[in-house]
Amino acid sequence: MAFSLNKVQLIGHLGKDCETRVLASGTSVTSFTVATNYSYKGKEGNWIDETTWHNVVAWALSDYMQGVLKKGAKVYVEGRISKREYTDKEGIKRYVTEIVSERLIPLDPRLADQGKDFSAPTSEADIIPDSKEDDLPF
Repeated sequence: MAFSLNKVQLIGHLGKDCETRVLASGTSVTSFTVATNYSYKGKEGNWIDETTWHNVVAWALSDYMQGVLKKGAKVYVEGRISKREYTDKEGIKRYVTEIVSERLIPLDPRLADQGKDFSAPTSEADIIPDSKEDDLPF
């Protein structure tokens, strides 16, 4: 089995309050956006700031996060990149790239004092897949 890695680490600010919804299956999912900044010097020596918005979803963490994390809070997010597609109500195929959060730590001093570390409660079996042969083309 070939080794691969899909890991994301971000430090940024929440773009809006976390939104939690319950799916038909009864599972709750929380979504939020995190803004990260990149600064560089332009040709004329002036600093240019670029903001990138990251869509984040948290499955196992949603119960812990609801009502705690608000717009503007500084957070550390750790997870993996996920791509999916779906067909909307008008029949148009949509593509989504998002980060599936496995760990979230508030870095805002008001929240950090609470000692919260929102780690997804996963078992080792969820993290390490079976080493069975699969039908991957590579």
